[in-house]
Amino acid sequence: MYFGTFNPIHKGHLTLGNYFSNNTDLDEVWFVVTPQNPFKANDTLLKDSHRLEMVRLAVEDQINLKVSDIEFSLPKPSYTIDTLEYLVNLHPTLQFSLLMGEDNLIHFDKWKRHQDILNLVQLCVYPRKHKVVIPEIILKHEKIQVVNAPKLGFASENIRKILSEGKSVKSLMPIASWAYLNSKNFYKKNINKQL
Repeated sequence: MYFGTFNPIHKGHLTLGNYFSNNTDLDEVWFVVTPQNPFKANDTLLKDSHRLEMVRLAVEDQINLKVSDIEFSLPKPSYTIDTLEYLVNLHPTLQFSLLMGEDNLIHFDKWKRHQDILNLVQLCVYPRKHKVVIPEIILKHEKIQVVNAPKLGFASENIRKILSEGKSVKSLMPIASWAYLNSKNFYKKNINKQL
């Protein structure tokens, strides 16, 4: 499970999804589009339907990548443990893992019922471009696996900034997602933010 607001999705997200599905024991990576992250402000967040459509377009020709809107029907704000418990009950024969950046692992003990998350799933942690110091006690946990995945050099925030400056992000996004975003003029100044 790869949770995120994907605001917007970019090639880095796909790179990580493909890396995990091709280089670990994960059969599939599900992109779970989050309607509201409890730790993020919503002032630049596009409507759920737009972000979901961009992710759907990004993964439609990827065999091992899927998109999920499961959190759209769950109470908000969205907490990972609530979604995981729902999915485990819905799919009792599947074994889930949670993908997260190492920057999130530093604050993992502040997540709602973080110990219960570890009881339910394995954490697959990918590195960030900037050095992050993770406490040794966390790294040694039997349910936490740090994977030497590619380090991403950009984030959705960078894409929004580039767009607000009137520049192109065509090379940074899956082409179908970019075409959708571009047709709606998302994130550009003086244009409706949410539509």
